[in-house]
Amino acid sequence: MGLLYTKFYLDFAENEWKQISNNPIVFQTVKDGVSIDIEDDSHKSYKLRFKEGGKLNMFRVTGKFRLTWNDDDIL
Repeated sequence: MGLLYTKFYLDFAENEWKQISNNPIVFQTVKDGVSIDIEDDSHKSYKLRFKEGGKLNMFRVTGKFRLTWNDDDIL
């Protein structure tokens, strides 16, 4: 399971992602090879590429967001 913390809210393109849950917040890809750029709370940049149906979970914690995903969803 992947894990990152970021101070920034992520924007998800509607033609690539759909929100499938509000509590907890879960986004799912609608096509293969969808990528997302994330800057973690130590300012290190990551680029993740997801398979179709891959999910990204977002939890709000004090002053930042906790992002998790299943490593099997990553290309």
